[in-house]
Amino acid sequence: MIIGLTVVAFGTSAPELVISLVSSIQGKSMIAVGNVIGSNICNIALILGLAALFNPLTCRRSVIRRDIPIMLGISLYLLLLSLDSRLGRIEGVTLVGGIILYVYYNYWISRKESREEADRPTETLEAETDAVLQAGSRTRQIVIVIVGIAGVVIGAQVVVDSAVKIMTILGVSEKFIGLTMVAFGTSLPELATSVIAAAKKEMDISIGNLVGSNVFNILCVLGAASLARPIPIPGGLVESGLLVDYGVMMLTGVLPWIMMRRSLTLTRKDGLILLLCYGVYILYLVVNG
Repeated sequence: MIIGLTVVAFGTSAPELVISLVSSIQGKSMIAVGNVIGSNICNIALILGLAALFNPLTCRRSVIRRDIPIMLGISLYLLLLSLDSRLGRIEGVTLVGGIILYVYYNYWISRKESREEADRPTETLEAETDAVLQAGSRTRQIVIVIVGIAGVVIGAQVVVDSAVKIMTILGVSEKFIGLTMVAFGTSLPELATSVIAAAKKEMDISIGNLVGSNVFNILCVLGAASLARPIPIPGGLVESGLLVDYGVMMLTGVLPWIMMRRSLTLTRKDGLILLLCYGVYILYLVVNG
């Protein structure tokens, strides 16, 4: 669960980070915000729904008691920051500070839970460590990371430029493009990771990846984007329609908590409900886009 909430979540959210940064620097503020809000909705309503439909997901009680409430609290904090129709550098500092605290908190929880777990055979731990070390040389791994980062940066630039062209051709708003095409595109890593994890019955990674990714999107992605350049919300929350999108993001966060709080399981029926919610939301965006 801790790996899903941090390492996997941060890795799969790299596209959101770079695309929102590029959009903010280019002055495409609604693509930057829409990308994060749309991606968070997509992560829970579409991807978690698909993962549950593929294989019912069982989570730890800590997900209900701690992880989802933290995600919802951070989402509410973003709403409060957006009430003045602007995410400035001061807000960015608080968001980036939040992701540092979030990572440290999860590290502390992980260490605490590890001490409380039953002792594992030393031989098993040594064998696992050797397997990791044999996975490849350090130089090779560094090269892969550098190439991967370069690919994400180049891809982000292409996505933003293409999104602007599509927006011009179709005559739709920046917000619509950010909430739909860009958000879905940047959520593809979460989709692949969560469905594969569900298929391998790694339930904690599947759920942790999506919850952690949503937290990362708000705190790190929007925090970094607003630090690079303040993000205005033209027309404010109400006139821009972002208030509805924020509400949908909160609703899709609450639904899994309600569905799993007793049985700790997200059933196929629950997954279907989440998918239906996503379909209705996309229909709303198309009608009002």
